Amino acid sequence: MRISARADYAVRAALQLAASRDDAPLKAEAIADAQDIPHKFLESILNDMRRGGLVLSQRGGNGGYRLARPADSISIADVIRTVDGPLVSVRGVRPPELSYSGAAESLLPLWIALRSNVREILEGVSLAEVASAQLPDAVAALTNTPGAWVNP
Repeated sequence: MRISARADYAVRAALQLAASRDDAPLKAEAIADAQDIPHKFLESILNDMRRGGLVLSQRGGNGGYRLARPADSISIADVIRTVDGPLVSVRGVRPPELSYSGAAESLLPLWIALRSNVREILEGVSLAEVASAQLPDAVAALTNTPGAWVNP
């Protein structure tokens, strides 16, 4: 599974908003600088997130962006889906829409299982948890499995 630059930047921007201690909106430039995200690319991402109902924008001198809901009610999956679409697809197709035959027939349940596990993790972790470095125990435990940090 690949996480696109767009999804990575969107999650990082959302986390920057979640970590904001006051209720004042953050300017896109401040988010871009804090997270080392290209400003123009971030503007496009923030617009997608606004249209997707994850952030609110305010114009003017005191304007900027803020989360549309509390950070504990926005999952990482919500952010990724808003900017990139489905969490798992095969050749751009959602797994239930695929069919295989012969020796590859059991590949479909594998893709479905993969999607289920990705959903379980990304839907089960909120922006608030990541921003406060308080990952759920089940997710934190996965980082301690043998080989988790090793690239094969």
